[in-house]
Amino acid sequence: MQDEQGLVAHEFLIDCKDFKKTSGVDVVDISKRLMDYGFHSPTMSFPVHDCLMIEPTESEDKGEMDRLVDSLLAIREEITLIEQGKLDRTCNPLKMAPHTQAVVTSSSWKRPYTREMAAFPKPWCAWKVWPSVGRIDDQYGDQHLMCSCPPISSY
Repeated sequence: MQDEQGLVAHEFLIDCKDFKKTSGVDVVDISKRLMDYGFHSPTMSFPVHDCLMIEPTESEDKGEMDRLVDSLLAIREEITLIEQGKLDRTCNPLKMAPHTQAVVTSSSWKRPYTREMAAFPKPWCAWKVWPSVGRIDDQYGDQHLMCSCPPISSY
């Protein structure tokens, strides 16, 4: 789609700051939850704090764009369930995302939502690429670099 001057934008921002106040959900939670829907985690808090910057490429077809929009709408519905008290404020599909295959198929499941809600929130999620790990340390690892490699002399 073009504006009056013929310019085309290939990214959009979603402001997430109000969700933190109403549900405890922050931009990281939404970004991680998109992985459960089969999407790569988008850029967070750049260029605007508490926003997601999503950049669908020009090569994505309408079906994939529709899945992205449906996923974003479904995530908003999950936030509404938290706001209404129908999902726990601290242990919910957004706060616990992404859900790995190992977590979902474990014999132990003590979360107050279903495995289906965790791993297969939409029908197309049956064919997704699974995230290999859940949350590690988010931005802490980016800000506190430590090399656990052997010394250079050992090479």
